Amino acid sequence: MNNQEKSAPVTVGETYDVSIDDIAKQGDGIARVKGFVIFVPKTKVGDKVRIKVTKVLRKFAFAEKVE
Repeated sequence: MNNQEKSAPVTVGETYDVSIDDIAKQGDGIARVKGFVIFVPKTKVGDKVRIKVTKVLRKFAFAEKVE
């Protein structure tokens, strides 16, 4: 198990149902899973979406919206 897996409660390829509760400076929506920040492009505050994690870093992750 590497450090990424220990600190991140999400895994690449997994899907999660989340609420977008903030917007990043770049305009991506921000969701959280167990407090862990996930950036989700093409979303806005208040959206309730299903996401698929595409990349996990130490302090945050990226995901895409799943239709």
